[in-house]
Amino acid sequence: MQHGSTSIIPTISSTSNDFIKKSLNNIKKATLTMSNGPNILGVHLEGPYFAINQRGAQAQEYVRNPIKGEYLYIIDNFDNILRWSLAPELPGGLEMAKELKKRGIYMSIGHSDALFHEVIRAYECGFTTVTHLYSCTSTVRRVNAYRYAGIIEAAFLIDDMMVEIIADGKHLPSSLLKLVYKIKGPDRICLVTDAIDVAGMENLGGEIYSKTSGSNIIIEDEVAKLPDRSAFAGSVATADRLVRTMQKLADIPLYQAVKMMSATPAKNIGMFSKKGSLSVGKDADIIIFDENINVSMVMVGGKVTFYKS
Repeated sequence: MQHGSTSIIPTISSTSNDFIKKSLNNIKKATLTMSNGPNILGVHLEGPYFAINQRGAQAQEYVRNPIKGEYLYIIDNFDNILRWSLAPELPGGLEMAKELKKRGIYMSIGHSDALFHEVIRAYECGFTTVTHLYSCTSTVRRVNAYRYAGIIEAAFLIDDMMVEIIADGKHLPSSLLKLVYKIKGPDRICLVTDAIDVAGMENLGGEIYSKTSGSNIIIEDEVAKLPDRSAFAGSVATADRLVRTMQKLADIPLYQAVKMMSATPAKNIGMFSKKGSLSVGKDADIIIFDENINVSMVMVGGKVTFYKS
């Protein structure tokens, strides 16, 4: 909260089926017992049904194709799943999408190698968002000498497709932040921290064990990396940092950066009637910050939960 988050959506990465169920139970308990803390709006399942070539820092041993009995049990027995990110081009991916849509679970294309036409088909089946655009999302490639567009190009061409961007100033350079903003605009961009468990801690640096990734990672240059430094491993960013990055690195007006951190994400997950703007009848989740986006006060549900004099 001291970094400006009044609501959170805990994410479960690719792991075993048993650990997914255990995590869902634990998050449900935390949701019921949370006091003086941020709202837990639901759970985001990021995996395990991903393209192996686009797994990024996801644990390779758990990345797999959709297993019908597995995901049906989860969605039939846990009512706190808000969103599920998966690769729609996998065998059984669109069949799974139909089941998720029946239950009102939001779907996002993530860690996917889908071609343009596969993204179109996924959009028609109810995929509304691309999970962290440019990070483990396919782009133009050659197949038998011919060029084929991928997820990035489809996201730009589908006007209503929402995109997430990890605006920590590391995952995407200034040029790509500006490009995404120019094409999609503040009403179609959600800023996302993609933060692992050590985000927000002070004096971060060196090699540590992350429970999020289940392995050692390197923290340097204000970002998390795999030990061999071949890829990022999530981020250590916080909400205030994303707004600051978009304003300063991407030259975006402050009110638009705030919108992409509040109103647009709230609309993307069907929460705008209660969250995302200062309006009569909403939940009074309010933060106050200075010109450098340093947070001094946080209010959740009309109650001050963080104050820095």
